[in-house]
Amino acid sequence: MNRKWMAAALGLIFCVPALHSQDARQIVQELQRRSQANSEHYEGLLQVIDSKGKTNEKKWTYNRIGSHGNSKVVLRFTAPAEVKDVALLIVNHPDRSSDQWMWTPAINRERRIALQDRRSRFFGTDFSFEDLEERDVDQYDYASKGDDAVNGEACWKIEAKPRAAKTSQYTRSMLWIRKANYTYARIENYTLGNLIRRVSYRDLQPVQNIWTARAIEAEDLTRHSRTVLTLQALQYNLSVKDEEFTLQALRAGQ
Repeated sequence: MNRKWMAAALGLIFCVPALHSQDARQIVQELQRRSQANSEHYEGLLQVIDSKGKTNEKKWTYNRIGSHGNSKVVLRFTAPAEVKDVALLIVNHPDRSSDQWMWTPAINRERRIALQDRRSRFFGTDFSFEDLEERDVDQYDYASKGDDAVNGEACWKIEAKPRAAKTSQYTRSMLWIRKANYTYARIENYTLGNLIRRVSYRDLQPVQNIWTARAIEAEDLTRHSRTVLTLQALQYNLSVKDEEFTLQALRAGQ
């Protein structure tokens, strides 16, 4: 800022919110940069725990290709039998909400997931369709909310609000980002001031030089249920083809 020295003190007062906002954005940008990989594969074990403590298990395979926010994802259930081979294709865009299609082999057809349906639970889990999208740094405005700790780990606390082009069920999110390695520790999602969903990132491990949470827990604060996703057989930067991320591949079970 090119201000006269006599006005420096007053200038700093006005500059603090802008500097904090810029710092918050830079932190999220660095998180995104450090987690970047050309592709990703894992086998997911999901434990869905209802409000009474009953646990139901599901399994899926997850494959992704492309740069962050401009990527394609195929997620396919492998168990139990009633959802086996149900699959979701997600095409993420850096400047707007993703496109999503779900393939249901029992009725032999795919269905485009409309924006208004993205708040729905994904096949009985506590992840919504929207939660499966990638967050791109340019789709949100950020504000620093100071420092905090999650399970004893020092974090930056950042508020994120979706921009107009980003259609979201959440009016704002609170992000806790670990200072030690620029990874998410927790995300809380709000709708009109009400806390709807909390996502916690645990069991942090370096995988091919990328710090990765091997356990992700989503809590639905309205249903009082939670889903724990454990990432198994995780690999980055595998050789995959773009043709594997199409509706044709979704139908063929590739």
